[in-house]
Amino acid sequence: MTDARPDEGVVLGPEFFARDTVTVARDVLGKLLVREVGGVRLWGRLVEVEAYLGPDDLAAHSVGGRRTPRTEVMYGPPGRAYVYLTYGMHHCLNFVTRSEGLPQAVLVRAIEPGPGVGRAAGPGLVCSALDIDRRLNGVQLVPPDLYVVDDHGPRRRIHVTPRIGVQNSGEWAARPLRFCWDSPYLSRKLKKM
Repeated sequence: MTDARPDEGVVLGPEFFARDTVTVARDVLGKLLVREVGGVRLWGRLVEVEAYLGPDDLAAHSVGGRRTPRTEVMYGPPGRAYVYLTYGMHHCLNFVTRSEGLPQAVLVRAIEPGPGVGRAAGPGLVCSALDIDRRLNGVQLVPPDLYVVDDHGPRRRIHVTPRIGVQNSGEWAARPLRFCWDSPYLSRKLKKM
């Protein structure tokens, strides 16, 4: 469990997310994901994310420039939440990146939970632990609902691996687009060398 204090940090604005998606993915590690619901503030430290790089990325929802009601938020301005339902039961949270019209995002895979937050080792568990669902799709990542805080917390070595669960994406399956810290809360443990 993290000893973070989201009220002692700086909320990251749209300019943080309006950058190269891989850079955002690396830089967001260690920041606090904060959700306020029913007068309660829930949070955890981001320890695992994946980058999805738009129309050329065979694992991205926007592959080939696909534009549907579900993916429309990815085409919008950066610094918004892209929340979708997978397998008909699990919500997944992404941070929309780049400039408007470039459908790229960073998927949140795991957090080290703050006080009162359950285990969040996997995209669906993150959303369940922080009460994130489609109601938050498209919201700006600003207080009070859902936002990211830089509390200038600890820094750790960043590990880079292929993404998880994208085996059917051809050459993109092996691309090193998963970024994480070594943490007991990862959705999949790091292979020790």
